[in-house]
Amino acid sequence: MEEKTLYTLIIFSENLAGVLNQITNVFTRRQLNIESLNVSASGIEKVHRYTITCWTDEAAIRTVTRQIEKKIDVIQAQYFTSDEIYVMEQALYKIATSRLLENKNISKAIRLHDGKIVEVNPTYSIVSKEGLPGEILELYRKLKEYGCLLQYVSSGVVAVTKSRREELSEFLELREEEFRLRNVGQQQ
Repeated sequence: MEEKTLYTLIIFSENLAGVLNQITNVFTRRQLNIESLNVSASGIEKVHRYTITCWTDEAAIRTVTRQIEKKIDVIQAQYFTSDEIYVMEQALYKIATSRLLENKNISKAIRLHDGKIVEVNPTYSIVSKEGLPGEILELYRKLKEYGCLLQYVSSGVVAVTKSRREELSEFLELREEEFRLRNVGQQQ
């Protein structure tokens, strides 16, 4: 049995209702759990970007990627391993202000993990942190250990490829050129 690896899928689609459901259904049918999911506008107008992480083997991720790419509204889907992309995550930690004030080690841990206290009131304080997923988890564990953590939420991974090529841009330029040539051929 092949060892499971954390893969990151980067998917571009038209900005239409229902695309996310189509994409997640592919994972459901294959009984693959999505570890993180982030959907946002891309750098191209009317195109959305989905960043999905999943523990699986290469054969399964290749199949999932092909199935997603077959969806009508999907422009492009690619999968990557951790050495092919740069990832970042953001998290918010809601902690008890009383614990923060009585234990100086909590604020020390926040600073040590590059967290920022962004809100303080008599009941709770909010800590913000951005970084690699492992770093986000380290601060979570530390705050939990101090018994001050009230709530925790993370954004899910956002990622950019380490490649010098911008494959989506190249893909769209090629598609535009093919469309232009087809129209010229039809007009003759």
